[in-house]
Amino acid sequence: MSLRRQLIVISLLLLALPWAGCQFLRETENTLRQGQAIALQATAQAVAASFSEQPGLLYPDTARLREPAELNGSIYARAAQAPIIVDGYADGWPDEWSGGFGNHSENGSADQGPGAAPGFRYQAATRNGMLYLLLAVSDNKVVYDNPGLSPEPNGDRLLIRTWLDGRRQDYAIATAAPGAVRARAAGRRHPGVNPGQITGVWQDTQQGYTLEIQLPLGITGNRLGLQIVDVDGRGAPLTAGNFTPLEQQAPPWLIYYPDALQQPLSAFGAPGRELAVFDINSWQLAQVAPATPPDDTDANQDNRPFWLLRWLYRRILSQQEVPPLPQTTATGRLAAAELVTALRGQDAIRWYRETTNGRRSTLSAAAPIRSDGEVIGAVLLRQGSEEYLALTDRAFSKLLSYSLLAAALAALGLLGYASVLSWRIGRLSRAAGRVAQRGNIVTEAFPRSKARDEVGELSRRFADLLEELRAYNEYLQTLSRKLSHELRTPIAVIQSSLDNLDEETAPAQRDVFVARAREGLERLGRILTAMTEASRVEESVRSDVLAELDLVPLLKQVVPAYQSAYPGYRLQLKCDLLAAPCLASPDLLVQALDKLVDNAASFSAPGGPIQVSLTASGSHWELAVTNQGPPLPEHMQGQLFEAMVSLREKSAGDGVHLGLGLYIVKLITETLGGQVQAHNLPGAEGVMIALRLPRGEL
Repeated sequence: MSLRRQLIVISLLLLALPWAGCQFLRETENTLRQGQAIALQATAQAVAASFSEQPGLLYPDTARLREPAELNGSIYARAAQAPIIVDGYADGWPDEWSGGFGNHSENGSADQGPGAAPGFRYQAATRNGMLYLLLAVSDNKVVYDNPGLSPEPNGDRLLIRTWLDGRRQDYAIATAAPGAVRARAAGRRHPGVNPGQITGVWQDTQQGYTLEIQLPLGITGNRLGLQIVDVDGRGAPLTAGNFTPLEQQAPPWLIYYPDALQQPLSAFGAPGRELAVFDINSWQLAQVAPATPPDDTDANQDNRPFWLLRWLYRRILSQQEVPPLPQTTATGRLAAAELVTALRGQDAIRWYRETTNGRRSTLSAAAPIRSDGEVIGAVLLRQGSEEYLALTDRAFSKLLSYSLLAAALAALGLLGYASVLSWRIGRLSRAAGRVAQRGNIVTEAFPRSKARDEVGELSRRFADLLEELRAYNEYLQTLSRKLSHELRTPIAVIQSSLDNLDEETAPAQRDVFVARAREGLERLGRILTAMTEASRVEESVRSDVLAELDLVPLLKQVVPAYQSAYPGYRLQLKCDLLAAPCLASPDLLVQALDKLVDNAASFSAPGGPIQVSLTASGSHWELAVTNQGPPLPEHMQGQLFEAMVSLREKSAGDGVHLGLGLYIVKLITETLGGQVQAHNLPGAEGVMIALRLPRGEL
């Protein structure tokens, strides 16, 4: 895989940035949800506290607190939001019926056969102090009232029972034909109550008939009994309802929205928040709908993120599955876990998803209402999370946009960088190929990069390596010439001596020729010794063990010995140090000094000074040999320590000079972890060669 593709693959790791941002948004959303839950729970507790110790707000008749929990037969009346027109038809009423009694079904298709039991479904609502009833009666044969037969109702009819001042009051509604109806008292009439206040409309249907009735809420006494009487002429009338005519106790409860509770509850209304109050049996007693219900088509729609981003946000940051939002049924009850918990005396909170819009979630908080230490009801608050989710939606869209933009820019940057880097490496490869076009022979200089990075450093290292390779090639190319030059003279001496020896018969002359031949052989031996010395030094370097030694006593010992070996020169030791510990090999170090002193003697005038000095230089010791004589040529200072490099004159005496002495010094110095340098003295009066050796510890 190319370097460009590798960096492109690595750039995919930048996709972790959006993921990390999404995780941060997840935590942010969780924090917002927790804050919303705490705030909503606190509001529910405050509302519940405002209604505590006031059972009369929830229960117009506090006796209902002592009734059985089930309250069988109770009639629930919802609060009507719009005026109700009493016309005998179900127009304007909800499609869902509140309940029924006797032979009935939800769709009205009750058994209509001969002798079938009667039944009816009902709805109830309150508005402006009036109670409205809608009854769908199942009757296979409607028998109308005939006033000529008896003053009492004698046809199909509806009986209504109320409870005032601890006494029951019955009303009968019958009609001789479909149309408007009016109630009349059945039995003893309660003083001050006019039965004519109960009016309605009777309409026939295929299943029987429909009755829509209105009556003042105040005459019910918070209780209401409904019973239909089916007269078919074949026997005793059949009845169905939530009470029987012979019962003496109060009829079932009428449960409705008390105005005394609804008005103070409205003060706690807020946009996007729904409030409701429930009694101890989970009947809804009051409700404040959201002031401004959420609407996706409102003016804020333009400020919301694109729907695809919202969908992606929900998929990436989806929370755990929550149940659908329960609603209050037509019977007025709510089956919600948090409400059940609150009615048991504990605060509760729960998340739901809306059934009409699964994308929305709703928070529901419930708090108990207490009186005299007993739970008498509960407050339920619901609030959608759209306000908070809109914040996270916008944050997610911006985060995703910026992250993808940053990732794209970074990927393009990496791609561009990879292209430049690949081009530089390719150029380096092509340059390396050009300088070695003919096998291992370096044919041209390698370009040195000035870049201060790894590729530039690699280019310079290649240049140094190829420079050494070029020098080595030059060494190999000149080796034969130098060896030929060095060997030609001793071989010629030996050859001439042997030729003269054959022709000469005088013993004295023969001894001279033999001596010359022996000198030529000795010179050949010195040449071979010099040639193998470098390899022996490398082997010695690999085999010698370095140890801690003190350079000061070592120099004080060898410098006087050099004076004896070179009596024609003045050897001097300059060292003001008491000790100079160093990790080195004494044999290798002395061998390097031998080469340096010999080199200094070769270029010094007879009787001239040769100084050996030892000084401290930072973390190194500087061991230098200085001599007076000709300076180094500028172009040779960098090549002086290479093999087969010599500055001596070709005719300088009989010594063997193959240019290996300073090369051996370089090998030894690098083995000891140091460096060797050569430079001219100020004024070009001589040359100093210095060894920089790392300090050690004694």
